[in-house]
Amino acid sequence: MKAAMKAKDTVALATLRSMKASFTNLQKELGTEADLTDEQAITVLRKLAKQRQESIDMYTKGGATEQASAELAELAIIERWLPSLADEETTRRWIEEAIAEAGEDGGNMGKVMGKLMASHKGDVDGKLAQKLLKEML
Repeated sequence: MKAAMKAKDTVALATLRSMKASFTNLQKELGTEADLTDEQAITVLRKLAKQRQESIDMYTKGGATEQASAELAELAIIERWLPSLADEETTRRWIEEAIAEAGEDGGNMGKVMGKLMASHKGDVDGKLAQKLLKEML
């Protein structure tokens, strides 16, 4: 935050403050003053990134390109701290494993997604996984 303040980067500063507020809110919800785990922090950041992406989509559809570009700038800042998600090939392999784990219910999309997300929640893009699973079933 100090670097953003010194550089007078208002977008970065606002985004970083938003991230910090989200972390603080989660700590209050959990009733703890202890630091968040990496998994909890990543979950918060993924939620913020998803919100920004949804806003970008809505602004783009509505023709508000200026607001969309502002949200895109915020998304880029949030993504600096997010680990990258699995690529399509890796996601396909994990889906195949989840189908095998589901056994007889391998044709049940909900059970397969449940198995997939239980083992790879922070590593897989849910929309990509859903799209690939529909193709594979």
